[in-house]
Amino acid sequence: MGSIRLENVEKWFGDLQVIKGIDLEIDDGEFVIFVGPSGCGKSTLLRMISGLEETSRGRILLDGDDVTDRLPSERGLSMVFQSYALYPHMDVRDNMGFSLKTAGSPKKEIAEKVGRAAEILRLDDYLDRRPKALSGGQRQRVAIGRAIVREPKGFLFDEPLSNLDAALRVEMRFEIARLHETLGTTMIYVTHDQVEAMTLADRIVVLKDGRIMQVGTPRDLYEKPDNLFVAQFIGSPKMNILPCSGSAGEYKIEGHGSGPMPKGTEGTPASLGIRPEHIDVVEAGKGQVTGKVEISEYLGSDTYLYVDCGDAGRLIIRVAEIDADIRGQDIGLSFRPDKLHFFNEAGLSL
Repeated sequence: MGSIRLENVEKWFGDLQVIKGIDLEIDDGEFVIFVGPSGCGKSTLLRMISGLEETSRGRILLDGDDVTDRLPSERGLSMVFQSYALYPHMDVRDNMGFSLKTAGSPKKEIAEKVGRAAEILRLDDYLDRRPKALSGGQRQRVAIGRAIVREPKGFLFDEPLSNLDAALRVEMRFEIARLHETLGTTMIYVTHDQVEAMTLADRIVVLKDGRIMQVGTPRDLYEKPDNLFVAQFIGSPKMNILPCSGSAGEYKIEGHGSGPMPKGTEGTPASLGIRPEHIDVVEAGKGQVTGKVEISEYLGSDTYLYVDCGDAGRLIIRVAEIDADIRGQDIGLSFRPDKLHFFNEAGLSL
């Protein structure tokens, strides 16, 4: 079992409040990822759950038991840090089994648990090597293996892949996803990388200034953001936001075109959101907006167009194919009506 519940959790450093009344429930076996801009409190919140940071107010419950004031060693959770923190003078086998050895576990039990973890992480051939003889990805697997042998109720990952290059991050994302599938253990993962969050998480918790802005599946956050912050934070390139007005079921983009608002949209919009892949390139003067292509970025399967649309701002368009270099040309942009998002003056989704 490894369900985790946070009840009105707060964290103060002197007069500075960094975690502001967070309520969150994480189910047993769930993979939850905390994301948000630097300084939003995601790592602090993870450290509070682990016990490495004291909780100023509120409660943290593990399987229904209040562990708010318990030591990290008494919570049954294992943490994997950004730095591998391996002992350089020990081989992989001893690094992975060190916590069990210090706890006084029998040698046979240590050998069995280390062997099982090494098999899961495909480290069987590296058990006699020291950390300096391993790649970055292998060292991170050893750090994860060290957590596995403790057979915790849950794993806490604090940006574990940020020190790896792009290719190794892809490989380790697969390893962590496979690990979760194999163990079925609760995992909480902190990252600033949206790709990690979107591909690994059962649910994502988006944080800003110590508060939860939205909790949901990757698809929910991408397709149904609750507010402007989530709309622009989730997705790369980010969602385009244009100022607009609306009445009688129709929106109007100042200096450009208009269109119908989707049925069920209530309230007066102050801005319109549209993702780069939901805009079609048409002839200048047609569509909802006309602008001049400033930059064209060819990325192989996709091309990004940065289009200056005057009062509507600069929009980013993702297209599959562009036959020629269209920098400097005027183009029209047609918004797919079923993919529009509207927000009120407070930035909340309509």
